[in-house]
Amino acid sequence: MERYIEIPTTDDIIKELRAGDMLYLSGTVYTARDAAHKRMYEALERGEKLPFDIENSFVYYLGPTPARPGQVIGSAGPTTSSRMDKYTPLLLSKGMKGMIGKGKRSPEVIDAIKKEGAVYCAAIGGLGALLSKRIVEAEVIAYEDLGTEAVRKLKVENLPVVVIVDTEGNNAYELNNK
Repeated sequence: MERYIEIPTTDDIIKELRAGDMLYLSGTVYTARDAAHKRMYEALERGEKLPFDIENSFVYYLGPTPARPGQVIGSAGPTTSSRMDKYTPLLLSKGMKGMIGKGKRSPEVIDAIKKEGAVYCAAIGGLGALLSKRIVEAEVIAYEDLGTEAVRKLKVENLPVVVIVDTEGNNAYELNNK
């Protein structure tokens, strides 16, 4: 099914999404890769706040290339999601509702997705230049010293993604192999 979703979104909308659904996301998305995830995880373990409100948020596993003159952001293709797996269950327990990346997730992450009522989506790797055209604003909001891995707040318009794992644990990678 094709769906147009405003983010942040509600639990009710997230629960309606199914593995294999094509989504067009509009609204606020945060970026974070390995190094930022490690810092956020450690901050939570120390009882500190995150640099953004993670409640109902979507995090795009992205380290964009530098923007060319006249561009908002450089190439914006997804990073391999499994690199964030050890940090993901804690972030989901704090209210994160969606992740965007590429590739498979661990059984522990899939269990946490089901438990917390979230979704994992994939953006198409290799289309970073085209995906960047769906990003209309980008601002570094934390960990600037990490360069491309800094946390960014993005405003997206109709960013195309596919639901891979839904709130029930259905996995599009497995459903398509049956």
